[in-house]
Amino acid sequence: MKVLLAGGGTAGHINPALAIAGYIRKKQPDAEILFIGNKTGMEQRLVKNAGYDIESITISGFQRSLSPKSMVANAKTVRRTFTSSAEAKKIIKKFAPDICIGTGGYVSGPVVRTAAKLGVPCIIHEQNAYPGVTNKMLSKRVKKVMVAVEAAKKYFDKADVVITGNPVRGEILATDKAESRKKLGLDQRPLILSFGGSLGARRVNEAAAELIARSAKDGRYLHIHAYGAKNDWFLETLKEKGVELSDCPNLDIRPYIDNMNECMAAADLVICRAGAITLSEIQAMGKPAILIPSPNVAENHQYHNAMALVNKGAAELIEESDLSGDSLIEKVDSMLSDPEKLGKIGENCKKMAITDANERIYSVVKKVLNLV
Repeated sequence: MKVLLAGGGTAGHINPALAIAGYIRKKQPDAEILFIGNKTGMEQRLVKNAGYDIESITISGFQRSLSPKSMVANAKTVRRTFTSSAEAKKIIKKFAPDICIGTGGYVSGPVVRTAAKLGVPCIIHEQNAYPGVTNKMLSKRVKKVMVAVEAAKKYFDKADVVITGNPVRGEILATDKAESRKKLGLDQRPLILSFGGSLGARRVNEAAAELIARSAKDGRYLHIHAYGAKNDWFLETLKEKGVELSDCPNLDIRPYIDNMNECMAAADLVICRAGAITLSEIQAMGKPAILIPSPNVAENHQYHNAMALVNKGAAELIEESDLSGDSLIEKVDSMLSDPEKLGKIGENCKKMAITDANERIYSVVKKVLNLV
């Protein structure tokens, strides 16, 4: 089997593609797998680090601003729409894939579109509750549209849609709460886990600082917080609020969380953005969460992701426009002071989890290729 994968721009598009590739390789060790990515995208590093071959095209997205700089950038994007298709065509003809799988992002557009024109069976995977523009356009050209959540189906009304969920890392599914708390050296106090993504999120950090400062004084909660890259100002902010981390064993403040599976398993409450893969991991573990969707993403898709949980009683929401230290503290206290309600939110969250997404996606691949 020769498999071509296209997806990039953000880890939310790249990691599902890597998970799909890994599962196909597990099931068929002799499968030939090739990625196509943007020449300057982070997929170049992530795909190579995962041990897969990657070819490159040059593509960019349209900017909504009407500034002169944006207009110049959009003119380049128009040109790249044509040149990237030509680049993709050359790669596809040389590789001659049996199937092409797109996972979203600008790069998947010309690749999947060109592959379909060349007669290659194509499928796409949409991670978010509100689909991206690229996948909505491609849905008319592919054999199957795979979606992570039920809420996304209505946006693909003329396509053959299958609910597969988002691929979730194996360690997320296998990590035990009690063992993780013991390994992390935690006592019986409630543990809050908060983060704003690998780069951090200023508004989340600012609100979390107020909560952390109070916990430094009263020791009510254990708290692990990741403030992200290039956010060393956060540590200075805590000092200004009178927090001496060396005197607060209940606080674990760091730039990154490398052992996310253990930290999330141990947590009683998670505070985070509403990226699709993060939410899938929260669902897999059945974790009560306060979701703070980023408003700075395409089509405001994080809000739609969050509401897919909120509408099922599976999470609580604070919109960034309403976020402050006081509003976050009030929400945290309300949830952690009501164990029965907290447990119900966790149960509802767990019910939404799809833990066999990799197998579902692999089944779609086999069906499209008439291997079942």
